[in-house]
Amino acid sequence: MKELVVISGKGGTGKTSIVASFAALAENCVLADCDVDAADLHLVLEPQIISRQDFSGGSRAEIVPENCTACGECMRVCRFDAVIKDPATGRYHIDPIACEGCGVCSWFCTDKAIKFGPVVNGELYISSTRRGPMLHAKLGVAEENSGKLVSAVRREARRVAEEQKRELIIVDGSPGIGCPVIASLAGADFVLVVSEPTVSGLHDLGRVAELLKHFQIRGAVCINKWDLNPGQSSEIEKHAVASGLSVAGRVRYDRAFTEAQIMRQALVEYRSDGSAADIRAVWTLVSGELQNT
Repeated sequence: MKELVVISGKGGTGKTSIVASFAALAENCVLADCDVDAADLHLVLEPQIISRQDFSGGSRAEIVPENCTACGECMRVCRFDAVIKDPATGRYHIDPIACEGCGVCSWFCTDKAIKFGPVVNGELYISSTRRGPMLHAKLGVAEENSGKLVSAVRREARRVAEEQKRELIIVDGSPGIGCPVIASLAGADFVLVVSEPTVSGLHDLGRVAELLKHFQIRGAVCINKWDLNPGQSSEIEKHAVASGLSVAGRVRYDRAFTEAQIMRQALVEYRSDGSAADIRAVWTLVSGELQNT
């Protein structure tokens, strides 16, 4: 079983659109949408949820009113200003959004008036799509621990792939280089970096290349909308090769991307020429690299 992860240095490069097309071109695959902070692969593939489960990636404090003596010690030790005193009643409560789940207030409360335990941060889904099973998730409003949720999605994707004897997992990773991206990359067989021909695209590629080098993961770069700035596209390719990445290809700017999304289709499902042909060429190279890992 192989695992392909598609990432980008920033959002809006066309990463998810390319993943949707890869899903249409691949055979016998499992999809994992690990962009849990802003998931949108479901908008194209229209998954039908088979099962869902709560996700808990951390803990949170909660004051038990009947045990609280209003001593104020919890407010004194909280470094995140999460403990709030009601001026009218003199009682204390904890702001669930401000609480970082460190547990210090519970530790120092001698009256045992602070309950500290797991909290639901989001939901994880197992779904079916026209292109195979899909694992995806939704992080709760203002919730954290997205890296842990990404790990949970990938873990479930591997389990489903093993149970159904699927040969490939395609991961739509998070943008950037932070914790969710690192969680998306760990243990990957090959990584495709989707870039764009801008100054920020070149800068972000450099950060991603360093990340792949650190984890010793082979990867390639694909430049989306390359024809909007051919000179910058060439610079990105040169930088990619110098950083140890191969060049998977270029995808031209095409309004068909948006048209396909409106129709809730992957680009290669919507048409076969133009940018769809470019993506097919990129897939041919990437699938060949996967076979060699």
